Amino acid sequence: MTEETKEKKQAKKEKEETAEEKVTPQKEEAKEELREEKKETREKKKEGKTGIAYISSSSNNTIVHVTDLAGNTISRVSGGMITKHSRLKANPTIAMFVAKRASERPVDLGFTKLYVRIKGKTRFGTGPGANSAVKNLGKSFDLISILDTTKVPRGGPKKKGGRRGRRV
Repeated sequence: MTEETKEKKQAKKEKEETAEEKVTPQKEEAKEELREEKKETREKKKEGKTGIAYISSSSNNTIVHVTDLAGNTISRVSGGMITKHSRLKANPTIAMFVAKRASERPVDLGFTKLYVRIKGKTRFGTGPGANSAVKNLGKSFDLISILDTTKVPRGGPKKKGGRRGRRV
């Protein structure tokens, strides 16, 4: 029995070796193809320029200004360029169209990544269109960081009216 089991084991080893010889060249070719594809995707990700999008959002209007890293203006679009109704300039829907139009030229020039800086009014914060503008820019670009640069009041000047306040 020991001789039979030894013969069976040798036969199995021979079958495995022949199977490995047949499969390994194909596996190696497949692995090489995968490596090449990964290199190509890495190269594609590296390509493309980086820019900065400044979103100025107040209760009256939304402005999207896209520059390159040196500060050269690529595109600037405001709510008034999209709609002629002044009451709608700060609307989130209009802000979405503002961001879409502002992103057209940078995409044509090969920009793929953006830093986003949002600025609002000092005491009141960002307007209603800031979030929708950022969402729409995220559809066209890879957003590296989103930074809120709204100024914070630190006391400020004394209010008019004296100690007892304004008497109406």
